Amino acid sequence: MTILQEIHAWSKGLARWQQDAIAKLYGDRTLSAADLDHLYALAKSEVGIPDPESRQAQRLEDTEVAPKVDPSRLVLLTAIKDLQNVNALASGTCLPISRTGMTVIYGENGAGKSGYSRVFKHACRARDRRESILPDANLEPSKCGPASAVFEANIDGEAIDLPWQVGAESPAPLSDISIFDSHCARAYIDNQGDFAYAPYGLDILEGLVGACTKLKARATAEKAANAPSDAAYAVLMREQTEVAKKLVGIPARTKAEDIEALATLSEAEVARLELLNKTLTETDPKQKALALRQKASRLGDLKARAAAAADAVSAERVTALQELVHKSNVAKSAAELAAREFKATPGQLPGTGGEEWKALFEAARAFSTISHAGHAFPSLPTEAACPLCQNTLGPEGLARLLRFDAFFQAAAEKAAKHAREAAAAPFLAIKQANLDLMFRDALVEELTEIAPAVAEACAAVQEVLKARQQAVVHAASGKLGWEAVPKFTADPQLGLAEVVDSLLSQAKTLDATADEKLKSAMAAERIELDARRRLGEVKTAVLEAMTKHAYCHKLQSCIDGMDTRSISRKSTELSRTTATQELANALNEELKLLKVHHLQVAMKSESPGGRTQFKLTLQLPGGGPPAAILSEGEQRAIAIASFMAEIRLGKGRGGIVLDDPVSSLDHRRRWEVAERLVKESLARQVIIFTHDIYFLLILEQKAQEAATALTKNYIRRTAQGYGVYSENLPFDVLGTKDRLGRLRQMLVAVRKTAKEGDEELQRQLTAKCYGHLRLAWERCIEEVLLNGAVQRFGEGVATLRLKGVTVTDGDYSEIYAGMTKCSKFEHDAAATVGRLPVPEPDELSEDIERLANWRDLLDKRVKEVAKTRG
Repeated sequence: MTILQEIHAWSKGLARWQQDAIAKLYGDRTLSAADLDHLYALAKSEVGIPDPESRQAQRLEDTEVAPKVDPSRLVLLTAIKDLQNVNALASGTCLPISRTGMTVIYGENGAGKSGYSRVFKHACRARDRRESILPDANLEPSKCGPASAVFEANIDGEAIDLPWQVGAESPAPLSDISIFDSHCARAYIDNQGDFAYAPYGLDILEGLVGACTKLKARATAEKAANAPSDAAYAVLMREQTEVAKKLVGIPARTKAEDIEALATLSEAEVARLELLNKTLTETDPKQKALALRQKASRLGDLKARAAAAADAVSAERVTALQELVHKSNVAKSAAELAAREFKATPGQLPGTGGEEWKALFEAARAFSTISHAGHAFPSLPTEAACPLCQNTLGPEGLARLLRFDAFFQAAAEKAAKHAREAAAAPFLAIKQANLDLMFRDALVEELTEIAPAVAEACAAVQEVLKARQQAVVHAASGKLGWEAVPKFTADPQLGLAEVVDSLLSQAKTLDATADEKLKSAMAAERIELDARRRLGEVKTAVLEAMTKHAYCHKLQSCIDGMDTRSISRKSTELSRTTATQELANALNEELKLLKVHHLQVAMKSESPGGRTQFKLTLQLPGGGPPAAILSEGEQRAIAIASFMAEIRLGKGRGGIVLDDPVSSLDHRRRWEVAERLVKESLARQVIIFTHDIYFLLILEQKAQEAATALTKNYIRRTAQGYGVYSENLPFDVLGTKDRLGRLRQMLVAVRKTAKEGDEELQRQLTAKCYGHLRLAWERCIEEVLLNGAVQRFGEGVATLRLKGVTVTDGDYSEIYAGMTKCSKFEHDAAATVGRLPVPEPDELSEDIERLANWRDLLDKRVKEVAKTRG
């Protein structure tokens, strides 16, 4: 397996946050501050510290890691086509690639090169894929599908299309293609100041160690900031109490529930503590106990009076009386109705049947027992005297007595009488009840001192009792509605009972102090209760300390998980198989080819903080750190050398893709890079994206020297979009022969405009054509007349090419005439007055062919002269 594959397989056994770190380091060698925040939150989350943002860990997927290169397979790309939804690249565009030698894709800035480069990086599984492939900004997002393309390839001689789509697994053969660009360069240059070279992939472990080190320091600092303090309860810890045992057990054995339970005293426990405090400080406990019992007796009597009074006018008694009075009133109404009917009998005196009459009749009944002994009233003899008037009764008088007695003995009258008698007893019981609690003076002061609330209840109930008694009497007499009878608002009996019990308990406790053993137990009890009371005062501090203990314990687990030793061991293990002298030699050779002579790679395998590496040592007087000595261009040269060394030792046969490889390089080093890449094109397919026309010309010259094929492709922006391939290269990069061909194409447009009669457009096209013709004359001088001995952007003078060079007066005349006419008509188009007549298309054609003929003549002469000069 490759180093990346080894690391990926090994990482699956790491913590999730470390897998996330490796995924980030795979795509970007550096971790930003936001990345470290993300990883820190994940690391804490794994030990039980919640993340408010609920961040999720990502991991490096198998499909993101390029498989091992197959050295027996030859993958050649012939085109990338059918591009869809790739930045602003034209849909369906196709970019041909030469199977052999070198393909240079030239495009000006903003032409679409970066879009192609991103596709290559994603499809070929390059590590650096930070630059996302975005859909065309001019289209609605809903209308844009995933980015896709088709790589036209030839694998071991067989043509095949390899479809690719972003987010899906790339075809395995594309992983044989290696990618280098300005971003990937950072994967080969150590950016920590020493410019150490680490074999491709081991920088991930270095980055992981760096992340662990930073996060460990962060966690350690956070742990120190959250260190718990026991200052608030240190005194309690030193006592011999249950509270002390629990405090000493923090954090291992004691739980928060234990502290909560101990720190919470019930009302009974609070009262007990107060009692113990008073009892144990009493000087004469026996006398105090006697006084307490007497006080309990007085208050017990008060309780009994309150109970009796409350019972006398209780709700049950009042309700019963209300029902009896109601029944009496109903019976009375019925009796009154019968009396009215009796009174209505003719011949009777007014008032007959009334209460006074009833009393008189009852008196006559009683008198008859004396006056008519032996006779039952009113069944008296007719000749007997009337008990009332003492006249002879006679038949009529006797009949009247019998009628009166019948009325008197009627059921309604009896019911009314019985109802009155039934209500009379309870009514009198309430009316005559003694409801005085005798709660006055000293007794009030005594109870108020012990239990003010109970004393207030006693005073209040005394008033309620009196008001209730009076209201019941009035309600029974019909002077007040029963609903107006006041209710009991407070019953002091329960409070009085508690006070009495408390006093008796205190007395009993005081009696117990006479026993030293019991007193000692009471003292111990007081110490425990007092410790719990004091714990309640510092409970918040204790619970906070416990929370911090738990938090710091989790942070320590987090810190332990950030140990770098296992990463260093893995790095050392991998370095033993990759950090070889062969690799060091290959890198030194590449540095030499790129003319970085002052740098050498020393073989030094080490793992400082997990960083297994070869160090680049500078052979310069005075020493100094590499970061202060190496230029940006030298750094780029080192990056290219590293890339080429690993490609050389990788045993793969796939091509390489380079995006602007000479960025930051000076003109001298561009020649070295061009020569190295041309040399590589002899062994493998080389694809270069560049916007540097100077570099393109250098590549062309070096390819000619090496007799290797160089294919120049041009991409540009058109109405269809960016990155459109064109066979027509920019005029600046064409040779004389190709420039003449382009001029003939331009002549066709001039003839068409002249035929259509558009004089102004004809003038513009003709002036442009003469401007290009002037450039063609200049190129012909470099390329043919001087036989390439001196070239624009050339690295020197090729003196051997002077062998075929002769310059005659005729040459001078031709050049002077041609350049003069081109300059005259090129600049005339800008004039607003005094313009020269526009040359006719035939005249322009003659001027073009004049250069072509002179070129042919020169070409023939150069060969002949070179031949004669041997």
